[in-house]
Amino acid sequence: MRLGQSDVVLVTGGASGLGAATVRSAVDHGASALIVDLPSSPGQQLAAELGERVRFAAADVRDEDQVQAAVEAATQLGTLRVVVNCAGVATPGRVISTRGVLSLKTFQTVIDINLVGTFNVLRLAAATMIDNEPLDGDRGLVIMTASAAAFDGQIGQAAYAASKGGVASLTLTAARDLADKAIRVMTIAPGVMETPMMASLPGETKSILEALVPHPKRLGRPEEYAMLASAIIENPLLNGEVIRLDGALRMPPR
Repeated sequence: MRLGQSDVVLVTGGASGLGAATVRSAVDHGASALIVDLPSSPGQQLAAELGERVRFAAADVRDEDQVQAAVEAATQLGTLRVVVNCAGVATPGRVISTRGVLSLKTFQTVIDINLVGTFNVLRLAAATMIDNEPLDGDRGLVIMTASAAAFDGQIGQAAYAASKGGVASLTLTAARDLADKAIRVMTIAPGVMETPMMASLPGETKSILEALVPHPKRLGRPEEYAMLASAIIENPLLNGEVIRLDGALRMPPR
């Protein structure tokens, strides 16, 4: 699909990191954008910075009514063509550690945000996209975000790896479910990226992570995630697939 100003890209977690880079890319490529993020996020400031073709909608991806309201806000901007799911958390915790057994609440919260929240956005966005007139053969596209942890879960990533593994497994079946509606579904699985979460780590930890990446030997940049999202939007044959974006990284146990 080649998007224009009347086409809207909705990005969850769009106020920072991978999501913010994707919003900027969408605008640079001529589309309009809706930033969906928590009320406490800098989403409103980013929307004001990027101009009249960008709006902010506060929403928790787990909340059906809030996500539905965000989808409706996107349709006020134009035709909702693309959704990019970047909202997520990476709460660490071993199944059993020196602090005891990992709490069920902690595990459920990560699953609810990363997997259930992603599915909530997918289903509600798709329900709106089915009424679109096809553009270059597609009524819409949903891009989800998994992680290298979906395949190489490290010690302490039980909840995170399970949630992202769920997103990876959802990709093909959702693409098959929505194929007769002319809606594509794809997933990007990033490795270690320069996100606000990574920025909080000590410099030594970041150096260790960079050394793990075969080539290029550095953290991934949010702009590179956005570049891949743009390529997926433009290539109509990309459907039902998980693409690793990790410089050939395969995470060790710890």
